[in-house]
Amino acid sequence: MDHAFGWSLGVWAMTQIKCRSERGIRDCFFCPKIPILRKILSQTRENVNTLDKFDLAILAHLQADGRLTNAELAQRVGLSAAPCWRRVRSLETLGYIRGYHAEIDRHKIGLGVLAFVRIDAEISSGARTREMEEAICAIPEVISCHYISGKGMFELQVVAKDLESFSNFTRSVLLNLPNVKDMHTSFSLGEVKSSMPPVPAAGV
Repeated sequence: MDHAFGWSLGVWAMTQIKCRSERGIRDCFFCPKIPILRKILSQTRENVNTLDKFDLAILAHLQADGRLTNAELAQRVGLSAAPCWRRVRSLETLGYIRGYHAEIDRHKIGLGVLAFVRIDAEISSGARTREMEEAICAIPEVISCHYISGKGMFELQVVAKDLESFSNFTRSVLLNLPNVKDMHTSFSLGEVKSSMPPVPAAGV
């Protein structure tokens, strides 16, 4: 896909998301009428354009292998050690690099179930929505949570040991979240792909 077309398509998709401000959430992030969304979209494109080929190469290599030493990284991107180290620290400070983590196989640690849980809210107000967000963020079994368009408000990814454990978790935790109106669950039958977002090529 042409990158310029891909960007335009992404911006269009964001502006087509269901307007939650019409449902009483005044500080809705998704509303295209609100200046902060336009500002963030603009800054995102500007931020990518401020990175040069060395910054992008550093991001790509560290994303592929976060255990690279500074010397190894510098050699791969074509820099000496000191400027490479300064660039990495700058990328960390500016938030391009959010952290370094080990990717753990959930099956190896006994979490055989991955569920996708779609939750809708009873009352769509800013205060009640933030209350739900805070409650969801405090649950370690929820490994991902997104606002979504279409039916429902949140899409959660939940891990559990087995179906019985997930069933107990649903009854004791998820159904007792504040402001829950409805909930629908589907299960992963096998993972086809899981990866980090691609780093843009230099000059794009």
